[in-house]
Amino acid sequence: MPFTEKPLTVPPPIEVAGRWIKRYHVTADPAGIAPEVEKAAYALLPELLPEPDGTPPATFVVLHRGGDDGAYLNAYSWVWDNVLHFGGAAAGQPVLGCPDRDPTHFVRPGLPWIGCVWELPPILHERDAWVRHMLVPDVPDLDAYLADRLPEGTTGDRS
Repeated sequence: MPFTEKPLTVPPPIEVAGRWIKRYHVTADPAGIAPEVEKAAYALLPELLPEPDGTPPATFVVLHRGGDDGAYLNAYSWVWDNVLHFGGAAAGQPVLGCPDRDPTHFVRPGLPWIGCVWELPPILHERDAWVRHMLVPDVPDLDAYLADRLPEGTTGDRS
C-alpha cells in the first residue's frame, strides 16, 4: 500500500495534572478517534508528564489511531526552559509489548522512539510557537502559546 498522509484534528487544550495540554489527533478514520480510546489515553497521560521544574507547565500530545488495532499517545512536555521531555504509551500493538489488541489498554513500552511519520508534524510547529511566545518576548505569554496551534488538515503537505 502506498504512503498517504492522514487527517489531523486539533481539539482544544485541556488541563491535566497541573499542566496545559495542547492536543493533536491523527487517524484515517473519518469519524475521528473513538471516545473510548481518547478517554483511555488521557487517563494514562499523568504518568507521562514530568515533575514541575519552574518551566511554564505546557505539554503537547499526539494521539494516533493506527490503521490496525494500534493506538499511540505521545506526550511532549516543555522542561528546563527550552527542552522537550518525551513520554509515550501504546495500546493494541503486541509488537510494542502491549498485552492484547485492545486499543483502550494503554501501556508504556519503554522504547526510545519519539513518534512515527504521522505523529511528528506538530513538533516543528510547537518548537516555533514556544520560541515565538515563550522565549523571544521579554515576558513569556503562555496563553498565546496555548492558542497557537497547528491548523487542522493533514499530517503533511504543509510547506
